Amino acid sequence: MISGVNTASICGLSGAVVRVETGLFRQIPGIHITGLASQTIVESRDRIRSAVKQSGYRFPDQKVVINLVPASRRKEGSHFDLPLAMGILSAAGVVHMGDKERRAFIGELSLDGTLHPVQGALPLIMGLRDGGMEEVILPRGNLGEASLVPGIRLKGCTCLREVVEFHQSETENWDLPPDTMNRREPSYSLDFDEVRGQETAKRALILAVGGRHHLFMMGFPGSGKTMLAKRIPTIMTPMNREEELEVTSVYSVAGELKEGASLLQSRPFRSPHHTITPIAMVGGGNQPRPGELSLAHHGVLFLDEFPEFSRRVLEMMRQPLESGEVTISRSQDRVTYPCRILLVAASNPCPCGHYGDTRHRCSCTSQQIQWYQSRISGPLLDRIDIQLKIPPVPSRELWGEKNSGAQLSSEKMREQVRLLEKVQQERYRRDWVRNGVLTPSLLEKFCPMSRDAKRFLESAFQRLGLSVRGYHKVIKMARTIADLEEIDTLREEHIGEAIQYRALDREE
Repeated sequence: MISGVNTASICGLSGAVVRVETGLFRQIPGIHITGLASQTIVESRDRIRSAVKQSGYRFPDQKVVINLVPASRRKEGSHFDLPLAMGILSAAGVVHMGDKERRAFIGELSLDGTLHPVQGALPLIMGLRDGGMEEVILPRGNLGEASLVPGIRLKGCTCLREVVEFHQSETENWDLPPDTMNRREPSYSLDFDEVRGQETAKRALILAVGGRHHLFMMGFPGSGKTMLAKRIPTIMTPMNREEELEVTSVYSVAGELKEGASLLQSRPFRSPHHTITPIAMVGGGNQPRPGELSLAHHGVLFLDEFPEFSRRVLEMMRQPLESGEVTISRSQDRVTYPCRILLVAASNPCPCGHYGDTRHRCSCTSQQIQWYQSRISGPLLDRIDIQLKIPPVPSRELWGEKNSGAQLSSEKMREQVRLLEKVQQERYRRDWVRNGVLTPSLLEKFCPMSRDAKRFLESAFQRLGLSVRGYHKVIKMARTIADLEEIDTLREEHIGEAIQYRALDREE
């Protein structure tokens, strides 16, 4: 007898229906799995055998052959445990599929038959729905994120026996989805009104967040670089539903969702240590998983001590910063993860941190300073729109009134970010993009300049030796500066301020 059970496989953030075909043959007992199964699936044979027996069912004393269709696509993941077990029980006549052809199963089994939550449940359920499935039985711990997918019935179970009993029952009691759609405004314990002084840096952060311009801050130790960076999420506008689902899918695939968690509504803020490996940063591995770049999708990736990161890690970030996605290629797989992020980097000017500081003596040699600063390559630095020097805060500003009119709070800064986003959305309409990712053709269309602005930009291009990419970065920044004033045509002062944000270019 040949049985068929539905499940799904995942590639990147996309799920696709997989048919589990199971047959029993009068040969030496064992389990043979075909159809490009990963080592995780192959190892499930002993888990499934134990789970079936511990659940009170007789395991077939025949050869079990399992084929995963389509056989040309590689499958991986522990979520195949439950459909494989149900396929064996169906082939043995313990359960009957009957007319339940639009029902699917996902779940990881323990030796005693307990069901454990699996990674990637959200994209798996979305793939099953898009593939025509109407019902899914899954671990109870995945019910929260699975319920985010409309148009499909769900049943959360705790063990294999519960799955079998529900599948066989005539009265089907499907789980009502929990209330996961209520929008909650993110709350933060930090606020920019705690940052005294640094009003120039705050303005640069408004422009960076509103236009999605990558930012690099260089300053002496204690000047406030990290303090500024950690408060960036407090001025970002809430994600829309599509963005929330994308971020939740990334975290689900990466195994970063807590059991029972549902929709992620706060923008990510990732701050990896400088000892991070290339795979942990970009993603990959034998079984590809998202890295920090993708975990920061629609949020902030903060790299403190920027030059301390390995050269290989930094150089691998160049292409994803431009394209907004990471593509990992293997001999049999090609996986793509999104990474539309705001990169914020911070650095001291030298290893000791006091090069150029009039208050402290720098203890570094010229070779050490050159080595330290050269760890950030020119091509990578060229991809960062705002290069800002953070000066030390004078002592008189540290004792100013916290809520003084001149002090920018997160609320005031967020209002300016909202204005920038509104202006951009009205301009680009259906093709909703940010100024920071405009292509050269869109720059010509949406960035008209006055005659004086053009002359000033041409002069700066020659004087500073800007690359073509740097030239375009200046125009993008000027576009965002003008948007903050709700001015359509770029003026000389907008170009001038944009060039001021290329501090490291002006030093060369």
